[in-house]
Amino acid sequence: MFRKWGFLLLLVVIIVSACTPSQPKNQAPAEKTIPVTGKLPKIDHIVIVVEENRSQKAIEGNPSAPYINSLMKQGANLTNFHAIEHPSQPNYLDLFSGSNQGVTNDKVPKTKFSTDNLASELIAKNYSFVGYSEDQPSTGYNGASTGPGGYARKHNPWVNFTNVPKEVNQSLTNFPKDFTKLPTVSFVIPNLLNDMHDGTIKEADDWLKEKINPYVQWAKNHNSLLIVTWDEDDYSQDNKIATFFVGPMVKTGQFDEKLNHYHLLRTIEDLYSLAHAGESKTVEPIMKIWK
Repeated sequence: MFRKWGFLLLLVVIIVSACTPSQPKNQAPAEKTIPVTGKLPKIDHIVIVVEENRSQKAIEGNPSAPYINSLMKQGANLTNFHAIEHPSQPNYLDLFSGSNQGVTNDKVPKTKFSTDNLASELIAKNYSFVGYSEDQPSTGYNGASTGPGGYARKHNPWVNFTNVPKEVNQSLTNFPKDFTKLPTVSFVIPNLLNDMHDGTIKEADDWLKEKINPYVQWAKNHNSLLIVTWDEDDYSQDNKIATFFVGPMVKTGQFDEKLNHYHLLRTIEDLYSLAHAGESKTVEPIMKIWK
C-alpha cells in the first residue's frame, strides 16, 4: 500500500516538474528598471552644455567664472555630482547611452554601435534631438577632429551610433536663433578652446555667457531648461564635477544627493517617458530639484 502511494506521489512530482517552465541555461535574469516615484514636470525644450576636465571645486566660487556661478545660484546646483570614469570619450558615451560601449580611451571607435541611446529613444517617441558641435565642418561629419583647439569627435557621442540619423549631427552654426525651433533635447558642445580643455575657465565662462545666455533668458518664460555639466574632473576630486539645472520648473538651491551621468540620462528619459538605455535603468531619476 505504501509503495503504491509512494509511486503515485513520485509520478505527480515528475508531471508537475515537466510542466513548469525553467530558465534557459546561461541566461541571466532580466534586469528590472527602478520605477519612478513622484511627479516630473513637462518641459518643452532642454539644452545640455558639456564642459571639460575641471573638478567641482575648481568651478564653484571661482572669480574667473562669474557667469557660471550666477547660473548655479539661479537654479538647482547639484553639489555631489560625479563623472563615471576617465578619460573624456567614455563619459560622453555614458551620458548619452548609459554605457561606454566598451570604449575606454579617446581614439575613434573601431566600429559603430546600434544600442539604445537618448537620441534613438526620443525619435522613437516622436520627439526630436540634435547635437550641435562647435567647429564641426558639416552635418553628419565623421572625421576625428578639425585641428588644435577645434572640433573633437571624442566629445560627440551621437556620431558613433547607426540608429541615430546623420542629420541630427550638426554644427553649432545651425543652433537656431528662434528658440521655438529648437529640438526637444539638444546638446551643445563647445570647441576645445571654449570648453576648458585647451582654453581657460574665463574663456569658457565668457563663451557660455555669449552663446547660451539668450536661451537662458528665453527659457524663463517658455517652459524650457538649461543643463550644464562636465565630462570628468581633473583627477583632483574623485571625479566630482559641477552640474546645475536652470529653468522655471526647478527649485533654487544646493542639492547634495550623490548623482552621476547615469542619473542625468535617466532623468531626461523619464521627463519624456522614454525607454531606458544601459545603466540608466539601474538608477533613479533626479527628483528633489523640481518645483
